[in-house]
Amino acid sequence: MHRLLNPAAAAAALVLALALAAAGAGARELVVVGAHFERVYERRADGEFTGMGPDIVRMVARRNKDTVRFELYPWARAQAMVAQGLADILVGPYKSAERLERMAFSRSAFYRDDMVFYTLAGAGHGWQGDYAALEGKSIVVMNGWAYGAGFDAARPRLRISVANNVENGLLMLTYKHVALFASNRRNTEPVLAALKLNGQVLVLPQVIQVQDGYFAFPRRASHDAIRASFDSAFDALIESGELKRLSLRYDVDIP
Repeated sequence: MHRLLNPAAAAAALVLALALAAAGAGARELVVVGAHFERVYERRADGEFTGMGPDIVRMVARRNKDTVRFELYPWARAQAMVAQGLADILVGPYKSAERLERMAFSRSAFYRDDMVFYTLAGAGHGWQGDYAALEGKSIVVMNGWAYGAGFDAARPRLRISVANNVENGLLMLTYKHVALFASNRRNTEPVLAALKLNGQVLVLPQVIQVQDGYFAFPRRASHDAIRASFDSAFDALIESGELKRLSLRYDVDIP
């Protein structure tokens, strides 16, 4: 037979059980997705995720007593997973009107990029920000990337091709399949060096757009609390100077 607890012991046991249940209910495993973004979201050969994004997510998760699981996908698929509620956090998106309709963004950005055009040395291409001057020129862009409102407005009048990674975009340029490659410096400079194209491929000085990178979440009521707790913990990291320290460690610009 089970021994009956006295009323005081029974009450204490009930309080403990409720506390444990509450703690278990508060713990969440967050599925975090992204594509390979140099120094922002990368997976090493041993499977470990590194970069500013994973570091920030881990710090926030520790503060919120959550666990995280990182996954790597092509960029368009990673965005769709978050928009459809199949993942909890997307690492690194820039804002655009389309994305703001599909996803909810973190309150604060965590990095900053210059979007620029690359061209072949000696090709004679110049650009001063007038998109009318680019009509008729073939341009390769990255699949799923956002280049800013000005570029989006001009896009229907431009000859656009799409590459799925930076290396392919640069090769299309060097093989003269296109006249310009639209990308950002952070992702492109390491690939230029790896392909030994420095000196052959040049960046145009006029910036297409300065873009800030955020974390994004499903635009659903079920994720409002996740986003709110993330924002609170991330803002605390910013105020403590941790974001600045990470930017120096990874050599990434911040807002």
